[in-house]
Amino acid sequence: MKHKKIYAVLATLPLLIGTASASTPLAGMPPVLDQNDIYAADRPNQLSPVVAKFPERVYVPNHTSNTVTEIDPKTFKIIRTIPMKAGPQHIVPSWDLKTLWVNNNEANYLTPIDPMTGLAGTPVYVHDPYNLYFTPNGKYAVVMAEADKQIVFRDPHTMAIKKVLSVPCEGVNHADWTKDGNYFLASCEFSGSVIWINTAKMTMEKVMKLPTIYAKHPMPQDIKISPDGSTFYIADMMSNGVWVMKTDQLGTFNLIKTGIEAHGMYVNRDSKSMLITNRGEGSVSVLRFSDNALIAKWKIPGGGSPDMGGISADGKQFWVSGRYNAVVYIFDIAHGKFLRSVKVGKEPHGLAIYPQPGRYSLGHTGVFR
Repeated sequence: MKHKKIYAVLATLPLLIGTASASTPLAGMPPVLDQNDIYAADRPNQLSPVVAKFPERVYVPNHTSNTVTEIDPKTFKIIRTIPMKAGPQHIVPSWDLKTLWVNNNEANYLTPIDPMTGLAGTPVYVHDPYNLYFTPNGKYAVVMAEADKQIVFRDPHTMAIKKVLSVPCEGVNHADWTKDGNYFLASCEFSGSVIWINTAKMTMEKVMKLPTIYAKHPMPQDIKISPDGSTFYIADMMSNGVWVMKTDQLGTFNLIKTGIEAHGMYVNRDSKSMLITNRGEGSVSVLRFSDNALIAKWKIPGGGSPDMGGISADGKQFWVSGRYNAVVYIFDIAHGKFLRSVKVGKEPHGLAIYPQPGRYSLGHTGVFR
């Protein structure tokens, strides 16, 4: 197809055939419900008893305003604006689903929010918490300390440091796990590479450089794994698309061009397709997993800067921050179109709509299994 020119590039590093899927799952990880669909627990309104009584809200971290805007998604009205420490980046659901953590990386604090009340608790000192994940067994919080060039494994409740993993790349920030939980792939935005981490050992096993096209240095962003666990997708702002890498062919990348500055990725509730935000052109692309075809593109009237967000519990709406427009955008998923926007603070970033279906959270703005 003309709109989807594929670039196949073999990395210079040797392949690690078979290492992506071990025979034994990560110890303590809840069993996969469906081997063909790791998102089987994410069906519409399939809420865990832990979150069933939480009011549905949208929490927007305004990075430059140092606030979090709380919105009622049913009325589109702002409920409250919560002052934050400096530089809130992402709103992250905890592994046990009970807490929302605000990543105030410039102030070096994580601020907890109670999803029942929407109120902030006492901030916890954590150095450089640009992004936050949790291992699939809930044993560790995984802090992506971007400026420190570290992945820091911490206690998921107290945030006490358990191990510091220094990484040989700049801008480590996003990640996702293999189906068995034994490994995760993390992006290094400013080095144009991705790294392969052993979850249990908390060690790095491989660095893979993304190909350079259009004479532009790659800038990998969000990472998502396919429902069957066979494929990683890596959004790349400078390559204007998503790199595809099979879990049994580490280091081999194919590019699907989605739009200018491809940034965030979100699996729809039927596990058949994925939404991809194109921040530089104000659009959202829809990718079908079965054949990696781009089946739709939703455009924001007049343009915009869609960044990070989440899908509503019923699967009908996609909420995403407008990074450079001080708004959040809402898309109608069922009808495939832009719905409206809501004014928020300056430089909104990784918003979370909560609660969402799933048994546990892997972190970021809401990656559930």
